[in-house]
Amino acid sequence: MQRRYSLGSGPDSSPKRISVQFLFWLLIGIWPIDVSAQTTVPTPPRMAGYLGILHPLVTIDGNGSETNFSDYYVVGFPIGLNLWKTDRVGFSAEIVPIIRAENHVSRVSNVLFHPGILLGLGNGFTFAGRLAFETNGRYGVTPVFNKVVKRNKDSSYFVAIPIPVRFGNDRSASAAVGFQFGIAF
Repeated sequence: MQRRYSLGSGPDSSPKRISVQFLFWLLIGIWPIDVSAQTTVPTPPRMAGYLGILHPLVTIDGNGSETNFSDYYVVGFPIGLNLWKTDRVGFSAEIVPIIRAENHVSRVSNVLFHPGILLGLGNGFTFAGRLAFETNGRYGVTPVFNKVVKRNKDSSYFVAIPIPVRFGNDRSASAAVGFQFGIAF
């Protein structure tokens, strides 16, 4: 026995009826989520957020080299989103507030906007090729080599070596090496 439910009256005053079976198949046909994929590991495209701590180690420019932790301390806090289009290629957008402490005074000295591409290299390694736009007027590129060191069910811990190269703001070109660690979720 097939149940029919009235949706109202038509112009000819006869009730319009629709079957439950028709509603079921209509709903399945327009449902936007593949229910069968919910029990498997997420496949691309997928999104992951992350946050970390960045320590610049040494910076080299036309005036020589400077090391962090000697006369001052600089630390950054990268916050970003990665959108993986495939298992090997993705896009990343990162914002990094940078704090500088010197002579017993600390302040946010810079904010870095860091969009880029991601290339999955396998075995937990990723290369990020990033553009760099800083609020202090500097710009450039940052190649980043990243390695997942511990993977959990809902998160992973990573370490990274960023190599920022900067230009602009009436200063000589510079290159630096840093160390970053963080958590992705």
